[in-house]
Amino acid sequence: MSLLSIFLMTPDPSGKSSGTSTLILMGGMILVFYFFMIRPQAKKAKDQKKFINEMQKGDRIVTIAGIHGKINKVNDDNTLEIETSPGSYIKIEKSAISMEWTANVNKVVADKK
Repeated sequence: MSLLSIFLMTPDPSGKSSGTSTLILMGGMILVFYFFMIRPQAKKAKDQKKFINEMQKGDRIVTIAGIHGKINKVNDDNTLEIETSPGSYIKIEKSAISMEWTANVNKVVADKK
């Protein structure tokens, strides 16, 4: 069976039935999608949720909009009050925090110490 006929799902020109090989190929494609797309996204979502739940007062953060600040208050309604500059406060959703950018900012601060 040619590779082209597999992707086009056309019958094998030799006339032999190849349902099993097509089924195995489809199963392999599903496994590839799972291991290279679905699983990493699920792991990243789990890490993001853990990161958001562990935030506390005094942490330096960066929002997905690029706003830098320090957590002043963690509210029960899934919001944070952050201090962007001395005396200037913004109330934002916890889900608006960028895990990657926050890690980079905290890494730079730790390297300077």
